[in-house]
Amino acid sequence: MAYVDVNGLSLGYEEHGTKGDGAALVMLHGGLGSGDMFEPILPALTENRRVLTVDLQGNGRTADIDRPFSFEAMADDVAAFIDRLELGPVDLLGYSLGGGVAFQVAVRHPALLRRLVLLSTPCKHEAWFPEVIAGMRSNSPESAEMMKTYNAPPYVAYARVAPRLEDWPKLVTQTGVLVSSEYDWTDLAPTITAPTLLAYADADSISTTHMAEFYGLLGGGKRDAGWEGSGLPPRPVHQLAVLPGTTHYDLFMAPALHDAINAFLG
Repeated sequence: MAYVDVNGLSLGYEEHGTKGDGAALVMLHGGLGSGDMFEPILPALTENRRVLTVDLQGNGRTADIDRPFSFEAMADDVAAFIDRLELGPVDLLGYSLGGGVAFQVAVRHPALLRRLVLLSTPCKHEAWFPEVIAGMRSNSPESAEMMKTYNAPPYVAYARVAPRLEDWPKLVTQTGVLVSSEYDWTDLAPTITAPTLLAYADADSISTTHMAEFYGLLGGGKRDAGWEGSGLPPRPVHQLAVLPGTTHYDLFMAPALHDAINAFLG
């Protein structure tokens, strides 16, 4: 594990693979997680590229600071990280909460990106199913204590690497506030210039209607491509993948996912 100072944070990250000549891949984890979430698919992604997994504010090995969680602030942290290590332009991948951060990097710092991969990521809050939103809103000091008492997997993973274990209730509560906040980025989605892969589970926590809507906002699925493909836009192009037999909670480690990512990134 290495650390870099950005925006008052000591941001933890791990480096994998080989530097090579291509763009580095920066990966952002989901809520209450860390870069360790991606361990199952790292071998397939690191064979011919440099991969850096980042622990966002207050998550994993990155200690929290006195600053509310926000997608925009975390995006600026990631942008500063890319600048500080002179990585750009990079390929950026974000899963769930990390996908929201990656979305904001693409909007706020487009020059830093070559390609963008968003896993189980909506561009508006209401795209989550109602029961999922209710679960997000239940994150509190009390639910943090319950997860600790019953050794829930997120707590076990946090306890293994966190610099300050006593910050666990704060992490759960702040994450709950962030993911429960209303947002609608539908006007921002069409401004994304980096070629983007949207990947979802077919039993995701996000409605399939929204998956198609988000893809359409990027310009995808507007017309028949024709038998010879003449209707395809010039490559590189935005892509949509819906992986069968997966859920929001296991998509990020599905074998079919790394095949889709590798094909997209080239």
